[in-house]
Amino acid sequence: MWWISILTRRLREGKTYEDFRRAWYHTVGFGTTARLYSAINIFDPREIVVVGIGEVKPDQDPMTLVRTDVTERLEHPLEAVIEPEIGRIFGIMVAEDDFSSEGKMTYRSASIDGRPTDFGEVGGALALARSLFTRANEERDRARSRRDSG
Repeated sequence: MWWISILTRRLREGKTYEDFRRAWYHTVGFGTTARLYSAINIFDPREIVVVGIGEVKPDQDPMTLVRTDVTERLEHPLEAVIEPEIGRIFGIMVAEDDFSSEGKMTYRSASIDGRPTDFGEVGGALALARSLFTRANEERDRARSRRDSG
């Protein structure tokens, strides 16, 4: 299952992208395909957008990826660099398309890495991903609460 995340964060007044990057950068990898792309909003240079694309393979425990991210955020908090509100969009990838050629293009059915998307499996994948990200948010919130209270 391929996942996509889009997170938006707003820098605190006086903070820079480099401040954010130093606080945000992971010190432990996910142990699976995971590429993150960072951007600065051209209309609001204090807004940082991070798009993540990764894969959870069938033989992997998806909670490992979740726990790694939760641990990283707790060990490397961003609160001093960003405003408290974070925009979060999580999804599963159902298609990849290359529109880089010139001229007319012919319609192609949804596929990833040349494999047709099985929309019969999408509902189950969405439910699994929803469960994983919900558990991750709950785990992060509990751990953050324990950290802040003691």
